[in-house]
Amino acid sequence: MSKDFLYSEIANGIAAQISSGVLQAGDKLPSVRLLCKEHGISMNTAKRVFLELEAQSLVDSKPQSGYFVSSLPYLKLPLPEVSRPSALATNSEPDELISKVYGNMGNSGLTLFSISAPSGDLLPLAKLKKEIVHATRELREGGTAYEPLQGNIKLRRMIAVRSLAWGGNLHENDLVTTSGAMNAVSLCLMALTKPGDTVAVESPCYPGILQLAISLGCKILELPTHPVTGLEIEALKQAIPKIDICLLVPNFNTPLGSCMPDEHKKEVVELLAKHHIPLIEDDIYGDLYFGTQRPKCCKAFDQGGNVLWCGSVSKTLAPGYRVGWVAPGKYKEKLLKLKLIHSISSSSIVQEAVGNFVTTGKYENHLRQLRRVIQDNYQRYIPAIAQYFPEGTKTSRPQGGLSLWVEFPKGIDTAKLYDLAIKQGISIAPGRMFTLQDQFENCMRLCIGLRWTNELQFKLKQLGNLARMI
Repeated sequence: MSKDFLYSEIANGIAAQISSGVLQAGDKLPSVRLLCKEHGISMNTAKRVFLELEAQSLVDSKPQSGYFVSSLPYLKLPLPEVSRPSALATNSEPDELISKVYGNMGNSGLTLFSISAPSGDLLPLAKLKKEIVHATRELREGGTAYEPLQGNIKLRRMIAVRSLAWGGNLHENDLVTTSGAMNAVSLCLMALTKPGDTVAVESPCYPGILQLAISLGCKILELPTHPVTGLEIEALKQAIPKIDICLLVPNFNTPLGSCMPDEHKKEVVELLAKHHIPLIEDDIYGDLYFGTQRPKCCKAFDQGGNVLWCGSVSKTLAPGYRVGWVAPGKYKEKLLKLKLIHSISSSSIVQEAVGNFVTTGKYENHLRQLRRVIQDNYQRYIPAIAQYFPEGTKTSRPQGGLSLWVEFPKGIDTAKLYDLAIKQGISIAPGRMFTLQDQFENCMRLCIGLRWTNELQFKLKQLGNLARMI
């Protein structure tokens, strides 16, 4: 087993014992030396295990004493159960609810817990404006000319360089730029599916993916998903005969915030390749990790070009710039043909600006700050939820990303909660949006990418009080 797999397996094992209550708050954990002896690992690997657990706020280190299970309030909130969707493909989308919630997008008069994007005051707006001006000056014809079909060369080169951090080893020629990640996913689905095909997804799943697949005439097969480790591998194995394509968000998916262990990713890639089933990987949240290292992508384990890796800066830098990309593997020519038909070219100026921003190191500096803020937000949300929300509330434990999944006791309908909350200037994303089945009615997604203030804490208190009324 590789060092990465071994480190991940040990850290996940300890995290699972904490989540399940085998290890209680205040319990002392094995020392670094004992961990080395028990698992036959190096000191550096053992230290890395504890650094990862610390980053997830699962353990605390005490000088001269060692590591202990954290006593943070969130440990008192149980995890939601593994989802159990029907094994039948469905296509009944909650159109009215989705339209109502996303109709609030951009409404500055609301506290938008419902939109999974960082608030504008967490983004480097002044620096981006300068890059736009610089791009206008530097580009041929001031940026009014068409880009090459594959997209801005500087941007593609920097995406390829950054892929080294997760084992992608991509070349600039492997990439095609798009108008955001959803455009990338859309091109992938159009290239690889026909009406009647079945697409396997995690459950719960981002509503935009569900709506997109249905609009193309596809059926959706929702698969059981663990709130910490993501897609259940055994469920995928059983579904193989039923599916034509798989679409996953393995790193910090929305709404759960789960992250598939590396060994699971490798197994999924090999399983799908064996059965000639393409995998579309939406990695839009991969850079927003709370740990010490960016998680690998499924693409890192792709030997035959069967994984189509999609990403963008919409959740990290500039949602409105609509800058995305895809590494389509062996399906590149199909993607390029569709891009030519549907958009001809990408936007020159914004891609050049983002490419410059990444090249100069400003992007990485911004990401470090943004990750710290989001993780700090998460650690503030949980005590507030524990204090204000109804007894019996459960929450996910995201290891990155922008989403926190909240499960209320049965009987609390979050669609009704939405109607009450919107009157108080609060917008939430009810759980029923994230499925095509009758499930998650007592759940909701909260965005943790908002600036923490006393007012935000008060809004969470209001939300908890409203939930108690239902």
